[in-house]
Amino acid sequence: VQLQASGGGLVQPGGSLRLSCSTSGFTFDDYVIGWFRQAPGKKREGGSHINHRDKDTYYADSVKGRFTISRDNTKKTVYLQMSSLKPEDTAVYYCAASYYRGSYGYIEPYEYEHWGQGTLVTVSS
Repeated sequence: VQLQASGGGLVQPGGSLRLSCSTSGFTFDDYVIGWFRQAPGKKREGGSHINHRDKDTYYADSVKGRFTISRDNTKKTVYLQMSSLKPEDTAVYYCAASYYRGSYGYIEPYEYEHWGQGTLVTVSS
């Protein structure tokens, strides 16, 4: 099982970035894919996830209305489009996979079995 996050970088406040999570080694349709982030000195927190089985998406309050998650099933890739970025969005962003076990949950890091290596997003002028 592999997840590869990419697309991070330096962006000015108010700018946009699109992160990609490329996956391999598992049946894509059987998993919920989430994006988490961890800022220096802080615990890892959930940002968003996409549940293909239930056609459902979730956004934490801190990113709601600014971030959009999507998936391309043919490419087995999940995207996180981030807009109106703020300095407090600065963090290492990780994608993770959780085997589908029902319609609820998938918000906490412990619910995910497989993790990518992370990509750094820095929002600064």
